Amino acid sequence: MLKDFKPVLGILLRFIIIYLVLLFTYQFYLNSGKDSGLDSFSRIIANQVAALQNTMGYPTELYDDVKNEQVWFYVKQRYETRMVEGCNAVSVIILFVSFVFAFYKGMKTFVFVGAGLIILYIMNLLRIVGLNIVMTDYKEYGKMFHDFIFPAIIYGTVVVLWLVWIKFFALKHENS
Repeated sequence: MLKDFKPVLGILLRFIIIYLVLLFTYQFYLNSGKDSGLDSFSRIIANQVAALQNTMGYPTELYDDVKNEQVWFYVKQRYETRMVEGCNAVSVIILFVSFVFAFYKGMKTFVFVGAGLIILYIMNLLRIVGLNIVMTDYKEYGKMFHDFIFPAIIYGTVVVLWLVWIKFFALKHENS
């Protein structure tokens, strides 16, 4: 009977190992730069968000709050939102990568993960820009968009990517 579950257990074990390795690696990265404020990856995203907003007519400046490990978005002469480590979507990316590699299918796994990372990165940038616009122009909807709408968009993107991976790559027979 256990023989029937061997493929499923193998996939589950691969997922758990990959997830834990990526999670601990990311935590090590975060701990290594704790004294310098917001981590460099999140800072890159904040800079790109500010650049996008500036081109869209939302004049944006960034202000460091090193002590609290965050960067504030100063949009249209007001402090609207702040960028913290959790805004960089790395936790979502770790889940995505772990799941796809759990169903490893050779080189196409790396290609799909690369394309998925680009899609998730762009979606996250647009998510933060969208939140800043909502907080600037429609503050009364800010909590709803921050807590429900934008997380649904980023997690929904992950689920769609997973479904595409499973349907068109992972479960597709090699000779069909």
